[in-house]
Amino acid sequence: MAEDYYKLLGLDKEATAEDIKKAYRKLALKWHPDKNPNNKAAEEKFKKISEAYAVLSDPKKKEEYDSFGSADQFRQRYTQEDIFRGFDLNDILRGFGFGDAGGAGPRNFRTSRGGGFTSQQGGPFSDIFEGERQRFNRAPQKGQDFEYNLSITLEESVLGAEKKLALQKDDSVEEINFKIPPGINSGKKLRLAGKGGLETDGGIPGDLYINISILPHPIFARDANDIYIDKTINFSQAVLGTTIEVPTIEGTVKRIKIPPGTQNNTKIRMKGFGVPRLKGTGKGDQYVKIIVTVPKKLTDKQIGLVKQLAEEGF
Repeated sequence: MAEDYYKLLGLDKEATAEDIKKAYRKLALKWHPDKNPNNKAAEEKFKKISEAYAVLSDPKKKEEYDSFGSADQFRQRYTQEDIFRGFDLNDILRGFGFGDAGGAGPRNFRTSRGGGFTSQQGGPFSDIFEGERQRFNRAPQKGQDFEYNLSITLEESVLGAEKKLALQKDDSVEEINFKIPPGINSGKKLRLAGKGGLETDGGIPGDLYINISILPHPIFARDANDIYIDKTINFSQAVLGTTIEVPTIEGTVKRIKIPPGTQNNTKIRMKGFGVPRLKGTGKGDQYVKIIVTVPKKLTDKQIGLVKQLAEEGF
């Protein structure tokens, strides 16, 4: 969850400069390393509230932070050095009744030339902010993530496929090969790590996300891991029963029995002829929906036979 500098200090956005100062003083008294020796959690908490105060106590930084809305978004644009530039922690803490930030012994925290905190004397707390500054300096920046919308056939979604696309990156075109896993459905995303935008400062590339959609099929329909197909039989086949040939999504043809007295819209299950489960084992099923047709035109002979059946109560 994205951090909120106001919430770190127990405030809302309507807080005044005096409110911010009082809130930080109260929390600094609680989490100061001198009061919590050898407590890494307290050091981390003190570091976070100090960062929040460094931003919210500076009118310009506060205005910029308010436009971003969260600490995470703010940090994407401003480094730790930027956040603490011009911020004298010792002077602030002395104003709150503390000695130097590091506890026992004189420690002169100051804003370094590049921003952030440095210390002229070591100690258990002196390197908290410096370590954070170094971490930000060392951390590679990730390139931009890309998204690509890809429509695939129903067969490809069931059986899987190998795909190739050409992606424009700066002044060159990169050819990317990737696989569609069997069983993928519409709305799913494939993540191709490192195939996104390049980072010019030596950082790691972003990722490429493939948004999957499935094209409609002329005879098959998919619902989750099941496949559906309609098959038409005539009235006499429904009454007497029959055997019909049914294609499968995998390209084979199976013969299935239609029992006597089958009603219109009856669904017959073909177990295991559906879609592979994307996470897990096994497959869904294929269902054959039986459509019974009633002839619109009959010969005189057929009409006579139907009348005879009607007389028999059929």
